[in-house]
Amino acid sequence: MSDAAQPTAAEVRAAAEAIKTALDRHLAAVERRSGDDDPAVFEAFNQLAAAAEVYDELLYDRYDEVTPFEIPGAEETLPPYAGPEEPHAISVLIRRDYTVAEPQRLLAQAERVEAADDFEDLAGLDEDAAGTVPGALSLLFGEFEPDEIASRHKEFGLEEGDSTLWVTAAEEPPEAGEWLEAPFEHIGPQAVVCRFDVSAVFDDEDDDADPDAEDDDIEFVDDEDLDEADDEHDEHDDGEAGGVGVRGAGR
Repeated sequence: MSDAAQPTAAEVRAAAEAIKTALDRHLAAVERRSGDDDPAVFEAFNQLAAAAEVYDELLYDRYDEVTPFEIPGAEETLPPYAGPEEPHAISVLIRRDYTVAEPQRLLAQAERVEAADDFEDLAGLDEDAAGTVPGALSLLFGEFEPDEIASRHKEFGLEEGDSTLWVTAAEEPPEAGEWLEAPFEHIGPQAVVCRFDVSAVFDDEDDDADPDAEDDDIEFVDDEDLDEADDEHDEHDDGEAGGVGVRGAGR
């Protein structure tokens, strides 16, 4: 890093002061906590983690020095669920990352789609869209469902990266077209019922696990069991509402 790009001593000092302020706020939140899942404590923790990360980076860039502590990233955990007890609507948010590992294979598949007799031109695409990587991606994702591309990604010259799926709850479904202009904004972490992450970093953790341990299979309920469960639920006193059972990250 060049001297011109280095942070100033004043910036490092300001970052240190920010940590002190964040520490005071975190301690105050802990002292006032209303329970194990107090959202104020979670928020103060995230602010402290963010301040520590900024200070650590500036300290290293300016003085080639590191801090003696490590605070987990703010995004590694979800805050306590604070959504509706009985959601009437859910949103499923999915992100899948890919690497364009074989551009020529991607382009060749897009050319096949473009040349198909029953292919209808996608709005906004040039006639030679299949000749460029962005155009080829638009053609393929316009022709195939995302789940199909995920299962056939190697055929399209793609290599899988990390992926995550979030299920969020709401009191009522949104109006048609309400969020289309900004579909990924205003996602409240406390409305997340559950999330499931897939990443290569988990492979190392699996290697450390007991090789003889067997994975638990998912057992699906049939209609009869479901009817019996409904009957038992109806007999249960109606004064208690069941909360959401799953929160946090899964794999």
